[in-house]
Amino acid sequence: MLELIQDYWVYFLIGQYPNGPLGGLALTLLLASLGLVLAFPIGLLMALARVSPWRALRWPAMAVIYIVRGTPLLMVVFWAYFLIPSLTGVKTSQFATMLAALVVFDGAYLAEIMRAGIQGLPKGQMESARSCGLSWLQAMRFVVLPQALRHMLPSLINQFVSTIKETSLGYVVSLSEVSFIASQISAQVLTRPAEIYGLLALTYFILCFGLSRWAFWLERRLARRDPTVPAVTPP
Repeated sequence: MLELIQDYWVYFLIGQYPNGPLGGLALTLLLASLGLVLAFPIGLLMALARVSPWRALRWPAMAVIYIVRGTPLLMVVFWAYFLIPSLTGVKTSQFATMLAALVVFDGAYLAEIMRAGIQGLPKGQMESARSCGLSWLQAMRFVVLPQALRHMLPSLINQFVSTIKETSLGYVVSLSEVSFIASQISAQVLTRPAEIYGLLALTYFILCFGLSRWAFWLERRLARRDPTVPAVTPP
């Protein structure tokens, strides 16, 4: 395995960059980060619609969330791959296709995370804000959301972990993320697939386990500083 790392570590980390497109682990992290960042405002809007007092907003948001969450990500990738070019008339790149699928998919999951964070606060927070003369939107913006978002940080990190693993489906559209690069290396070194895919599994484990432990540490710290956050036990 050490020989493989010595020969292919640059290709595994950044693909063909700077002599070609960015790939490997760097592209995986870039795709996951952009997917989560762009999905955040979508998730926030749908979460606000879910908890709003207006039925005309709640029901459409609920329908979108349930449909997306009930659909495999692979199907969302295929929708993005075939639907976006048919609507825009422009063939999108593999990166844009996978990014669009992640934004839609993660937006629905973030909406439920945020809804749970908002509804997990004591009802007195909203009632107190409304009694001070704030509208529902003002109370949500200035009182409820700042507290809820702080409590949601560990869940957001865990969603980032899930997004990192979801990027591996970019393989089906030939996106050169880290799992696709591993398959390319395996095609060049035909006799050592166990070592190559073992290294890939180890890379995912170190990255995702480290982020998961960070989320657990952050959750415990928030629980110590804020008694409204429930105590947690290690996974």
